[in-house]
Amino acid sequence: MNELKKFIKQYKGAIIGIIIGILILVTRLHDLIIGIVVLVLGAFIGNYVQQNKEEVKKGLKNFIDKM
Repeated sequence: MNELKKFIKQYKGAIIGIIIGILILVTRLHDLIIGIVVLVLGAFIGNYVQQNKEEVKKGLKNFIDKM
């Protein structure tokens, strides 16, 4: 019994993470989470492009020229 308590105490974070992961998979929340991540990344990329238009133009031009 002592070893079980020691194991649980040592790996409490991993056990909680596994339980949360199982709940996400069972309730299919991962689709929603992936959608939110894609939206946030798109917002960050759009903001970066808007703030650094000239650098992005130069980078794209150099990339296209190399092709």
